[in-house]
Amino acid sequence: MASRLFNPFLDFKFDNKTCFLTGEALQSSEEQIQVFPVWMMQAFSLEEKPFKMLDESISTYKALKLPCSIHVAQAFEQVENRVEDAMKKGCEAVKALDTQTLFHWVGKILYGVVFNEIQAGIRQAVMSGEDLNFSQALVHKFRNLHFMLQSLVVSMEFEHVHPFDVQVFSVDNAPETFLYRDEINTLVFSLRMGDFAIVATLQDNGTNAIYHDDVLKMVEGQTLHPIQFEEICARYFYSAYLFNRLPEYTYMETSETIFVEPMPLNDWTLKPIFDNWQTKTYGQVLENFWKPWGYTLFEIIKDPERPMSFILDEQGHLKNNINLPKG
Repeated sequence: MASRLFNPFLDFKFDNKTCFLTGEALQSSEEQIQVFPVWMMQAFSLEEKPFKMLDESISTYKALKLPCSIHVAQAFEQVENRVEDAMKKGCEAVKALDTQTLFHWVGKILYGVVFNEIQAGIRQAVMSGEDLNFSQALVHKFRNLHFMLQSLVVSMEFEHVHPFDVQVFSVDNAPETFLYRDEINTLVFSLRMGDFAIVATLQDNGTNAIYHDDVLKMVEGQTLHPIQFEEICARYFYSAYLFNRLPEYTYMETSETIFVEPMPLNDWTLKPIFDNWQTKTYGQVLENFWKPWGYTLFEIIKDPERPMSFILDEQGHLKNNINLPKG
């Protein structure tokens, strides 16, 4: 039985004449959707703001698009409408969204960035006359992300655990706040706006959330200061870097649905799933996330055994009443 899942990585089919999600031939170059939601770009005047690509070139938020068939665009529009409605209502409405809806929303943005990066890489390779040099580990990750994103239009059941995890936090942001981050090598995503923030890991079977379980339990039900959320972000982005597995999935196709089952992350080497946490490296990540507040690496790791934290006090309890600008 031929697979119902489209795999653009077989022949690196990333042109603008093919639907990015299903591989259908498009009738017109006008059949496109925006990577970032139109309502969000308008709300925060993002359309012409610079978006830095991996090759150091500068695009804009509005310029990032995906070739997309009409029926796929309509399916994404339904997701966009549900998420837009929730995000405009606020944190509790966002928390009430199901994980798969949030995955489709986050996944489309992150894969959309990946798609545009690959197109830029292909253009650069053609201009230089060289072959496109692409990591097979990244191909593996992006292919699985793309397969799972097709659950938007193909019946798909995730067995045992979701490959992805989306955490939503209540955050006391300044009204004008919009802060988006991604790391496509590790498939981690964060967004801070309105009265909430999101951290998503798109291919770790929820392992990073387990790794940070103590902190997640501590902040559960709390409204965080932005500097506290950025600390959680730094922890996530660093642990995603330390995550040393390349998750494998089996796809079993039946006439009704596709069953996706994650393979065990433990292997015969018995090597820990995460590499060792290095305080200095974490401090460098945290320094970057805390730029709005100006804390330096020296201040952050002054005590290497107890790096600076706005989440934990000296007794290991949650810090409250933080008297800092919202950043």
